[in-house]
Amino acid sequence: MLLPLQQLFVTRLVITPMTIDKDTIPRIARLARLEIAPERQSALSEELASILSWVEQLNALDTSAVEPLASVTGHDLPLRDDIVTDGNDPDAVLSNAPEKTSNFFVVPKVVE
Repeated sequence: MLLPLQQLFVTRLVITPMTIDKDTIPRIARLARLEIAPERQSALSEELASILSWVEQLNALDTSAVEPLASVTGHDLPLRDDIVTDGNDPDAVLSNAPEKTSNFFVVPKVVE
């Protein structure tokens, strides 16, 4: 059974078909930080278009009677006690770190 908010979302969800042309491939590649050779872009465009076509077929199915689920098995994950371990030995924790400073990991800057 859908909750009222889920029902509202499902009934108002409008999916517009997407097309992937050769000009879109470099934009997708840049977002995914992939390098795609120009001669491969046309074939990749066709492959992505066929994948999206398949997804559109799935979107056409009526799933209003299907309850949302978080796990296909129906099993709950076992819970464990939240116990802190190895936290009081910074030398052991940082022993495999490629670079460390004052008991901290040193990582490359990713945001300017």
